[in-house]
Amino acid sequence: MDPFDAGAGGILRQPKAVWATAGASVVAFMGIGLVDPILPSIAKGLDASAGQVSLLFTSYFLITALAMLVTGFVSSRIGGRKTLLLGLAFVVVFAGLAGTSDTVGQLVGYRAGWGLGNALFVSTALAVIVGAADGGSAAAILLYESALGLGMACGPLLGALLGDASWRYPFFGTAFLMAIGFLCITVFLKEQPRPARKTSLLDPIRALGHGGLASAAVSAFFYNYTFFTVLAFTPFVLNMTPYKSGAVFFAWGVLLAVFSVLVAPRMQRRFGSLKVLGGSLVLLAADVLVLGYGNHTAAIVCTILSGAFIGVNNTVYTELALGVSDAPRPVASAGYNFVRWFAAAAAPYFAPKIEEWTDVHVPFVVAAVTALLGAVVVVVRRRALTHDAEELEPKHASEDSVTVFAN
Repeated sequence: MDPFDAGAGGILRQPKAVWATAGASVVAFMGIGLVDPILPSIAKGLDASAGQVSLLFTSYFLITALAMLVTGFVSSRIGGRKTLLLGLAFVVVFAGLAGTSDTVGQLVGYRAGWGLGNALFVSTALAVIVGAADGGSAAAILLYESALGLGMACGPLLGALLGDASWRYPFFGTAFLMAIGFLCITVFLKEQPRPARKTSLLDPIRALGHGGLASAAVSAFFYNYTFFTVLAFTPFVLNMTPYKSGAVFFAWGVLLAVFSVLVAPRMQRRFGSLKVLGGSLVLLAADVLVLGYGNHTAAIVCTILSGAFIGVNNTVYTELALGVSDAPRPVASAGYNFVRWFAAAAAPYFAPKIEEWTDVHVPFVVAAVTALLGAVVVVVRRRALTHDAEELEPKHASEDSVTVFAN
C-alpha cells in the first residue's frame, strides 16, 4: 500500500488522535533548533558569553540523555497517553519560565526542565502514533518522520520571526503551541494498552552489552558531536541577524527532512546502509572543515549543505540501532540514545571553550575529526554492525524505519 494514498490507511486518512500527536511532535522537534537564530540575541540580552549561552543545548541534551533510562520505565507503568501529557506539561511550564529568565543561569536551568519534558514526549510519541494509526505502521511512521523534518526546519524560522522582536518571545510561543497540543491530545487521544512487560531502569544499559548496538551507539556519539557543533556553535560564527540566521537554518532543516525521508532509503537500496553511512560521515567531515576555514559565504553554504548529510546519517543510524540487536526496539533505542545524546550535550559546551583556547577554526577541525572517528567505527566494527551476517537493508514501511529522535 502506498502510504501517501489518500484512501483508508493512507497518511492523509488518519484518526484525529494521530494528527494531534503528530502536530505536537512538530512543535516538540521545533524546540531543538528554536534557539539557534537567537543565540547571539540571548547573549546580548543577558550579558552572557557564547560559552554560557551554548549551555542551553548542554543542559537540554544532558537531561535528555539521562531521561532515556527513565522514559520506558515511566510509560510502561502509567501508559502512553499519560506520559505524553506529562511531557507536554513539563515543556509548557519550563518553556514559559525560560521566557521570564533574568540571568543565563536561570535560562539554562529552565531549559533542562524543558529537556526532560521533551524526552518524555518524543520517546513515547512514535509508539502512540503507530498504535493509534489506521492501515499499519507505514503511513504512521512516515507521518512521524515528516513531523520531525518539519519541526527541525520550522524551529529556527519560528525562533527568528518571534526573536526579532525579543529573544523571550520564542519561548512563550513554544509554551503556547505545546499547550494547544496538550489540549488536543487530552480531547482526541484515548489511553492505549500498556506493555505486557514493564521496563526496568537498567534494561537500556543491559541492551548495550550487544556488540552491534554498542558499536552503533559509539559511532553515533562521535557523529552527534559533529552534528551539534554545527547546530549550536555555527550561529556565533555566522553572526547574522535572527531573520538571516533563521533562513539559513530553515534551509538546513529542509535538506535534513528531504534527505532523511526521501533520499536516504533510495541510497541504501542502491549502495547498502554501511557504505552510505561511512561515505556520508566522510563528506560531513569535509563540509565542516570548509565551514570552519571558508569565507562567510562558504560558511553559509556549508551550514545548509550539512543538513543533507545529517539527514542521511540520522536515518541510517536509527535503522542500525533498532535492527542490529535482538533487544526490544524501545529498549534498544533507549540504550542507543542514552549514549549518543551525551555528545549533543558535550559539543555546545566544548566548541566555545576550544575557540577560547585556540581560535575560531579549531572547533570545526575537532568536529571533522569526530565525524571521521564515527566512520572509522563503522568500518572497524562492520561485522558487529551486520545483522545475520548480511549488510543491513532499509526496511521499507516497517517499524525499523523510525526517526533517530525517537525513544
